[in-house]
Amino acid sequence: MTHLLPHDVRPTEYDALLPAMLADLEELVTVESPSADPAAVAAGAARVARLGAKALGAEPEVLLHEGCTHLRWRLGAGPRRVLLLCHQDTVWPLGTLTEIPWSVTDGVVRGPGCFDMKAGIVLAFTALARLQAAGEDLDGVSVLVTGDEEIGSPTSADLIRTEAAGCAAVLVLEASADGGALKTGRKGASMYDLLVTGRAAHAGLEPEKGISSTVELAHQVLAIADLADPALGTTVTPTVLTSGTTTNTVPATGRLSVDVRARTAAEQERVDAGMRALTPQLPGAVLELRGGINRPPLEETASAGLFALATAVSAQLGLPAPAGVTVGGASDGNFTAGIGVPTLDGLGAVGGGAHAVGEHVLADQLPGRAALLAGLVRTVLDGGGVGVPDEERPGE
Repeated sequence: MTHLLPHDVRPTEYDALLPAMLADLEELVTVESPSADPAAVAAGAARVARLGAKALGAEPEVLLHEGCTHLRWRLGAGPRRVLLLCHQDTVWPLGTLTEIPWSVTDGVVRGPGCFDMKAGIVLAFTALARLQAAGEDLDGVSVLVTGDEEIGSPTSADLIRTEAAGCAAVLVLEASADGGALKTGRKGASMYDLLVTGRAAHAGLEPEKGISSTVELAHQVLAIADLADPALGTTVTPTVLTSGTTTNTVPATGRLSVDVRARTAAEQERVDAGMRALTPQLPGAVLELRGGINRPPLEETASAGLFALATAVSAQLGLPAPAGVTVGGASDGNFTAGIGVPTLDGLGAVGGGAHAVGEHVLADQLPGRAALLAGLVRTVLDGGGVGVPDEERPGE
């Protein structure tokens, strides 16, 4: 990258846009969109579509997959070069606004989903609209706003991978890490349910005729926990455990949920193999394993080039050099990194409290984040040294 960015993408040009950004964010936050409620997600998508059409001058494609609403903008007719990846579903149930209402107090924005990650959608629209207003050609830019990220992206994973394929860069507008750090790595996530079938019997009269799912699960919990490798950052966490029906009955059935996080695909696959090798410890007990690898890791090699680019763009804009961290949580960026597309995550709002009652956004950081995003988009479109050369890039 040898050219200087134009004044139109410098942070000072975005300061005046902060009131409009906050107004847009209020519009998104005040339409609740919990992942588990398809009607609410559709209502949230309609609001996102309206704001996006106003900002970009184009209506989105509305993509309904298995009852879940997703939105896609494809700017221009050329091959896809840059994907801005967002989601508008949240973990908050309907009615949360009455407990955590929208507010902006002393520069702190609050409201369900403001940080994770509706502010990221506002940043995407603001940056692209500003670039368009400055006369920049955004041919090749895609914006994808999904509606099921918080529940593992069951209906959007294939859509995400398809839209990212062949891109030079995927920029994920998930909330930043602490202090505004970019997320240069994310652990992969696997989710399992282990079902145990034993045999019921009266716990007082003839317990020896039963096969206890509780005892079997106790053996399995220990075996599963042993699959972790703290030295490599691999966590294997037995979580929800249920077994039995009454206090005087040997429990016939039980179920255990397991959460796995790993920094590398090799570790994820090792744990998966270990889960599938589990064997019953009680004679007659039967095991059934459901689930598996959900999201592959976003390894730091996938983000290194874009992180270097973000550092250079920040310097040109007079912004502090970004920090880069690896986090345990997964995002849709894991899918794009998993197919080999350069991916940088955590480009969204600065704040904290994701999934917690203290969720908040620092309003004064929004202009700088929008400027950084605009600079990254423009630099990648100009051939900023990341991704697939034009002659090797597949068409639509």
